[in-house]
Amino acid sequence: MDVNKMLAELRQEREAIEEAILILERLARGRGKRRGRPPAWMASITKTAKKAGRPVRGKKEEKSVAS
Repeated sequence: MDVNKMLAELRQEREAIEEAILILERLARGRGKRRGRPPAWMASITKTAKKAGRPVRGKKEEKSVAS
């Protein structure tokens, strides 16, 4: 049994646990109802999700299809 090796492994585990705790604390702090417009990256995701089921048409095609 190498005590120094065990200590090094335990220190690495401690660092990983501390990092996980920090991440979870940030997530817990950020949970709340958000107000205002969503960030640009989130808005672009929702736009692409909405368009995924519909065919893309241009303005001229929409007018000819509607009449």
